[in-house]
Amino acid sequence: MSSTPTNPLLQDWTGPFGLPPFAAIEAAHFQPAFERALAQHRSELDAIAGQAEAPTFANTLAAFDRSGRLLTRLEHLFYSLAASASSPEIQAVQRALAAPLAAHSNAVYMHAGLFQRVHAIYEQRSALGLAAEPLRLLERVHLDFVRAGAQLEPAAQARYAQVMERLAELNTQFGQNVLADETGFRLELRSEDELAGLPGFVRAAAAQAAAERGLEAGVHVITLSRSHIVPFLTFSERRDLREQAWRAWVGRGENAGPSDNRAIAQEILSLRQEQARLHGHACYADFALADTMAGSREAVLGLLNQVWEPAKAAAEGERQALEGMMATQDHHFPLEAWDWRFYAEKVRKARYDLEEAEVKPYFPLDAMVQALFDCAQRLFGLRFVHRPEVAGYHADVQVYEVRNADDSLRGVFLHDNFARSTKRSGAWMNAMRWQARNGMDCVPIILNNNNFAKGAPGEPTLLSFDDARTLFHEFGHGLHGLLSEVEFERLSGTQVLRDFVELPSQIFEHWMSEPEVLKKHARHYQSGEPIPDSLLAKLKAAELFNQGYETVRYTASALVDLAVHSRSDSEGPDVVAFEAECLAAYGLPAAVGLNHRLTHFQHLFSGASYAAGYYVYMWAEVLDCDGYEAFVEAGSAFDAATAERLRQSILSSGNSQEPGAAFRAFRGRDPVVQPMLKSRGLLPA
Repeated sequence: MSSTPTNPLLQDWTGPFGLPPFAAIEAAHFQPAFERALAQHRSELDAIAGQAEAPTFANTLAAFDRSGRLLTRLEHLFYSLAASASSPEIQAVQRALAAPLAAHSNAVYMHAGLFQRVHAIYEQRSALGLAAEPLRLLERVHLDFVRAGAQLEPAAQARYAQVMERLAELNTQFGQNVLADETGFRLELRSEDELAGLPGFVRAAAAQAAAERGLEAGVHVITLSRSHIVPFLTFSERRDLREQAWRAWVGRGENAGPSDNRAIAQEILSLRQEQARLHGHACYADFALADTMAGSREAVLGLLNQVWEPAKAAAEGERQALEGMMATQDHHFPLEAWDWRFYAEKVRKARYDLEEAEVKPYFPLDAMVQALFDCAQRLFGLRFVHRPEVAGYHADVQVYEVRNADDSLRGVFLHDNFARSTKRSGAWMNAMRWQARNGMDCVPIILNNNNFAKGAPGEPTLLSFDDARTLFHEFGHGLHGLLSEVEFERLSGTQVLRDFVELPSQIFEHWMSEPEVLKKHARHYQSGEPIPDSLLAKLKAAELFNQGYETVRYTASALVDLAVHSRSDSEGPDVVAFEAECLAAYGLPAAVGLNHRLTHFQHLFSGASYAAGYYVYMWAEVLDCDGYEAFVEAGSAFDAATAERLRQSILSSGNSQEPGAAFRAFRGRDPVVQPMLKSRGLLPA
């Protein structure tokens, strides 16, 4: 085991911007570093709790927010690597640390002396004359303690701690199992017949995936990365291979053997129900939703049910169109889930004279990244300066310093865009360091991760329209972290209520489809010609195409999530059977399916952040669609006054104010749902 003097994790990080010395870090460094950091944090907390002075905001709340900086630094680094650049050694450390880190969190929030001081300040908060942000910190930290079990009786606290430690182990195993199923599958295409229908950009990405796996030239590989599987299901003329790929994709976590997640998900649900009961709630959904904008299951269902039946009706119309296309091709078999995207692409081509192969050449990744940066500069005065000499944690990572309009340093941005076998699926933002001023003199370090299929050597990576939207989405989260301007680390960046956190990301998606942005940045990767007006018109005409399908898939996942966490039984269900029963009750069309099945639903089971909370994307869509209308009303997507309100009220304020108040400060009123329904084509004609 590495000794302390040579452990780079325990030295000052003196590289550019305080980034970790990535090249010097080994998996073996983490365990001893965490042991040191945990002991140091415990000592700091004991010192805060043991003060002779009466509790004040400064000596208790502000001190608590400053504590544990070494531990926080290690956690940000470790979990970034575990998600983006994993290895068997990193995964072993992750499994070994899951319970001890959960135990430490229990010890922090069940620290009787510490909570006694926090609670004493909280009880007299109305008489303290605190400014808005310190008061918000006091309220949030007190709630953090309460929701972590600080007010439970001793026996209940002991059991609660056991539950949380076991959940941490199960969450870790769940995510690692999904990654194992994703990396363990590859569909090898070895003949022109097996490649039938695949356009050049799909073939190029599949050839690159084969090369990365050491296969001989001429072989193509389809992986379970979304940027591989969706184009394959869209274009492959080999129906048998589409079915094979689709079954592997939807079957992740449901395969007998070491990566089987069925029993793990069941145990997680049992333990969450016990967690909720210990807090006095009838079900986990009630516990989880108590600290959200929605506040209750009824509010969530009210939104989802408003969308479900219109979305099903739209999907039924789409199904009829697909079956009509099948008939014209003399394909007389039932429409199945592995057929939908294939025939939808043919209908789109016939109806709008539009196909993805025509669009992608105008969306090279590098140009779309420049579009992000250009929008950020025009809206918020930010400038992204590429620093190729600064190493990230992987060769794919691009490092940028971010500068304000006055050229002062705003932050550091790490962009990691490509799929690889050591990286979990999906797209996400996280921080390697949050912005704060409380005892800190540093800037935020923000990461964006995507999983785009890398182009062949010397060829650009071409994005689909949906890929480009994902790029903008994650960058919106990134701006939320980079533009944070708060005093306290606990309130920084995206650490807001879960159904508010998607507002900055989703509102930024709107700029991706702005004609003004597309005409400037969407240029053919070979000719350099801007995207033609005729193609923009086709994209506009087709923007609601297949929205029933997409809306049903998302809403079905949100309904299953809410239903499985609304059960009051003490034992978790057989998740496969429960899912099937729930979807049958709601009448989900089998050929449509849902975004995530429970056995690989990492939002729910790799952690608790989105458990009973997958609805948040639609909740935030109400906010973002209504919010973007402010720019429409101002007459420009880059209206300076509206952009400044967005920055001050939403992006810079973090969790320093209640989210409803933040939205009202931006929009001048509460949100309305009609713009969201209109954007999905769900308003009555």
